[in-house]
Amino acid sequence: METSDLELILRALAFAADKHRNQRRKGEEKSPYINHPIAVANVLANEGGVYDPIVLCAALLHDTIEDTQATAAELEVEFGARITAIVLEVSDDKSLAKEVRKRLQIEHAPRLSREAKLVKLADKICNLRDMAERPPADWEIERRTQYFDWARAVVDGLRGAHARLEALFDAALSLRPRD
Repeated sequence: METSDLELILRALAFAADKHRNQRRKGEEKSPYINHPIAVANVLANEGGVYDPIVLCAALLHDTIEDTQATAAELEVEFGARITAIVLEVSDDKSLAKEVRKRLQIEHAPRLSREAKLVKLADKICNLRDMAERPPADWEIERRTQYFDWARAVVDGLRGAHARLEALFDAALSLRPRD
């Protein structure tokens, strides 16, 4: 990895940390939200062997537009059009109802760019691991199992993008709670 790539990744990490600074995960321990984008980038690099700095930056930034006050224009100025496009591909439109957003993720998954598919796969891996190990305190088992089933439907549309990440997803899917 070149120095300029590392600098870009660290800038993305700092940007995401700043934007997510007041957010917490839904698990009982309420860990800092930034741990999630870091985990997504970690899965890509250290478990999936994905070292593309553009993809790693998109992983670190993947929730900034969706879950913070960051804008696409701001991301484009800071990180360029390609990273911004990937982040936009994996971002939900929060103005839509939750069920609509969930349905659209399933419908759009097969049409995502390869880079966005990698980010989405790593995101779902991390979410399932968290759901199994540190579920939201107020989520009953039925809601957690429904999340696993929905995540599987999304990832079914990503199949063929990266065999190792798909195997990691399948391993995380095996942690599905039994109803």
